[in-house]
Amino acid sequence: MGIIRCEIRFQMIRLLNVLTNWFPAWVLGLCAAALVRPAWFTWFSGQSIVVGLAVIMLGMGITLSVEDFRRVLTMPRAVAVGVLCQYSIMPLLGFGLARLFQLETSLAVGLILVACCPGGTASNVVAYIARANVALSVLMTMCSTFAAVFMTPMLTRWLAGTYVPVDAWALLLDTVKVVLVPVLAGLALHHLSPRAVKVILPIAPLVAVITIALICASIVGQRAADIKASAGSLLGAVFLLHAGGFGLGYLFARLLGYDELIRRTISTEVGMQNSGLAVVLSRNFPDLPAAATPGAISAVMHSLIGSALAAFWRRRLPDLPSEKKDSV
Repeated sequence: MGIIRCEIRFQMIRLLNVLTNWFPAWVLGLCAAALVRPAWFTWFSGQSIVVGLAVIMLGMGITLSVEDFRRVLTMPRAVAVGVLCQYSIMPLLGFGLARLFQLETSLAVGLILVACCPGGTASNVVAYIARANVALSVLMTMCSTFAAVFMTPMLTRWLAGTYVPVDAWALLLDTVKVVLVPVLAGLALHHLSPRAVKVILPIAPLVAVITIALICASIVGQRAADIKASAGSLLGAVFLLHAGGFGLGYLFARLLGYDELIRRTISTEVGMQNSGLAVVLSRNFPDLPAAATPGAISAVMHSLIGSALAAFWRRRLPDLPSEKKDSV
């Protein structure tokens, strides 16, 4: 009986992993349906989105341990480079593209908000498929998420403040509530209730994927008319934001002499944003309801680009590491 239970558990985990790896399909399918049938998804709104994002952050938290924080110390330079790229390349690129495409104020603020958010947890899945450094990917996501508590409000106020007044304190409080508290709660659960975590852990990534897809579909459904009206410029700006993040992240890592595995990891971390957080934080701009729209489109766009890159990289064996600079 024990062998049968183990086999059933193995097959269940395998199925859950397959469904999780269909992340782009979940997001694209639900968002496409939301454009045609908005009412199917608009029920998932308001406080439901906040709770949903908190659940995603909690799920990330239970995968972390105190040992993970110690591991940051073993590769400080690579982690620091990834986080630095995250909060320099993306915000400046978002601001520049908002200007270049002359987006209306609400969409420009939303695009900048997406660009100022930390890396998304989906980047860890993409790093795995791309045969990149998954451990480093998790560490970068963890560090950029904690840094978001201060960096996202500060950068948003600096860049989006050229469009509208930004209440950095309100953004800070929201970020603490939907990011820091759930992640710390998950970290505590990891150590205090390991048996419960062992049961939850296999299904947590799929729950996160479906929740992100629902959040995005809800926003797409609510802003369907705006998306159709500004599809060309908005889609172009969001595409270039993420494509630029992937490309510049890879280039910057290459210029610093990192091996192929770390280049792929940094590229993925920079190119993929926590779009769900951008959607939630857009509530701080009640006079700009369309500010949530770029976040919804971003989730679809970075997933499609990331999955395409992952498939491409997976077919190409990485170059042999030249130097172990990540340990410097």
